[in-house]
Amino acid sequence: MAETFDVVVLGVGGIGSAACLHLARGGARVLGLEQFSLVHDRGSSHGESRIIRQAYFEHPDYVPLLLRTYDHWRDLERATNQTLFHQTGLILSGRDDSETIVGARLSATLHGLTLESLSPEAAHARWPAFRFPLDHTVEFEPAAGTLRVEACVQAHVDEARRHGADLRDHETVRDWNSNGNAVVVRTDSNEYHAKSLVITAGAWASRCVADLGVPLNVLRKFVAWFPIRSGEYRVSQGTPTYFFEQPHGTFYGFPSLDGQTIKVAEHSGGQVVSDPATVDRTRHDSDTERLNEFVAAHLTGIEPVPVRHSVCLYTVSPDQHFVVDLHPRWPNVAVACGFSGHGFKFAPVMGEVLADLIKHGRTSLPIRFLGLSRFTPG
Repeated sequence: MAETFDVVVLGVGGIGSAACLHLARGGARVLGLEQFSLVHDRGSSHGESRIIRQAYFEHPDYVPLLLRTYDHWRDLERATNQTLFHQTGLILSGRDDSETIVGARLSATLHGLTLESLSPEAAHARWPAFRFPLDHTVEFEPAAGTLRVEACVQAHVDEARRHGADLRDHETVRDWNSNGNAVVVRTDSNEYHAKSLVITAGAWASRCVADLGVPLNVLRKFVAWFPIRSGEYRVSQGTPTYFFEQPHGTFYGFPSLDGQTIKVAEHSGGQVVSDPATVDRTRHDSDTERLNEFVAAHLTGIEPVPVRHSVCLYTVSPDQHFVVDLHPRWPNVAVACGFSGHGFKFAPVMGEVLADLIKHGRTSLPIRFLGLSRFTPG
């Protein structure tokens, strides 16, 4: 006999685990289904760290969601009695007319956020470990910092279970259907009935929402850790996260969380993946060339040869903004996908949004600019 729940959540990664928590905390009987282990390294919510920031250069409309997500992260820290967020600040380095600098300043101005402008020389004097191009402007956001990504997902998982959510791993969804009032979800081993469905399937979202007609490209992203020889990069020393926009690409990195290595990656570029299940996770010379050049040019005292690596998946929407909405045909199905490599920091507020959509059919949070209507012709 099929098991019955109020809500089934497909995918218990960064966004899905938060959705499970908010739904369960609201009193729903929640089933979360994950095809891999919980807190796995096959998708987009792993790799030690993620940047969190408020002066959002991608679009100022994200800022109210960011302010809300900051509150949620702090609440989650208190609930689990652990540190998930290191507020070390963020260095933004780019030309004065770059998307990064112009966009961050716009968001800061519109929303009253704090940014500190520095010349390359002043920035180097303040953070001697970094070298900045002389034609760059540097903006420092003190409210930004680093999230411990696996710990964040685990915290959402633990809290969701504490509130009664049933989270099951190593169970792959084969198909689902809805009649607008109820859903049926079939996996490789079971069938489940529910009133509502939440789809947070990450790189596998296209298979779950093919009927929406929104093209989502999955990109293979290589991430590397480089050895450090001094304490100046350690998070305990207050080293900021950093993001450099250059004409040939954008690069970012983090303070050392383990005291031995720092994580560096390229936000631009990436290879399109036809099947996320078979993505190449080995390291190639082509993966490291640009990162090695960035490290050699901008980070002092580091041998530009990585000692370990990881592969992450970006699921990119056509305009690189998130896709968060109710299904246009089935009002009991909510979709959150296409987070385009900058979504993890929003996980808890996206959990709240999805719980609102399922419970009320709407949310008071400002997500209209992320809706499906923007892909409708005319």
